[in-house]
Amino acid sequence: MRSPIIALATAALLSACVVVEPAPTSSGQSVPPPTAAGEPARLSNSTASANFATAVRRVEPVAESLCRRRAPNLNCDFKILVDPNRNAPPNAFQSLDRSGRPVLTFTQALIADARNADEIAFVIGHESAHHIEEHIARQREAATTGALVGGLIASVAGANATTAQEISRISAGVGARRFSKDHELEADALGTVITARAGYDPVRGAAFFTRIPDPGDRFLGTHPPNSARIDIVRRTAAGL
Repeated sequence: MRSPIIALATAALLSACVVVEPAPTSSGQSVPPPTAAGEPARLSNSTASANFATAVRRVEPVAESLCRRRAPNLNCDFKILVDPNRNAPPNAFQSLDRSGRPVLTFTQALIADARNADEIAFVIGHESAHHIEEHIARQREAATTGALVGGLIASVAGANATTAQEISRISAGVGARRFSKDHELEADALGTVITARAGYDPVRGAAFFTRIPDPGDRFLGTHPPNSARIDIVRRTAAGL
């Protein structure tokens, strides 16, 4: 059972909290795993792999060019990998290697689930956009700020060292997740631009969202409602 101090700190930080989703397991930005809803038939493995390879060749240079123009201080040399684990669930995420080079990782299950070339191109554009928008750095900054706020609350409340540490941990998680939905929508919008400039249809690509679990509008959820994501893709594409 949490102490009254922790409960007080949590209430202060999560005053509008209804449901908190489980923390993501990957260290980078992630696309939620698709479900097998009754949508267009799956492609053959060879066709899906060919679509992915072609999309990488077309989308990567567009993303790198846009990255260099918008964020000249960033490392814009994208490294795109396929997860060798055949049993990994459908997923794609952006991370950084030790040198700061952006890495986009795609599981084989996600590649196989894309029902057309536009969908896989959109996912590549979306993950590229996370790096260009510097979402990892912004999440780390938000987590640090959250931890500091939590530490201040713990100090004012007279918490002991163990309780203060737990409050800081909770606060760091809150800080990191507070803007996650905004980051996803930003990546959807910029990913739409990247996808279109690479010669693909981002609106058709965003049909991917119709096959993933809809998180709804949960406070501190990591992803926004699917309807909001599809809407921002359509509005961004209409303005191109």
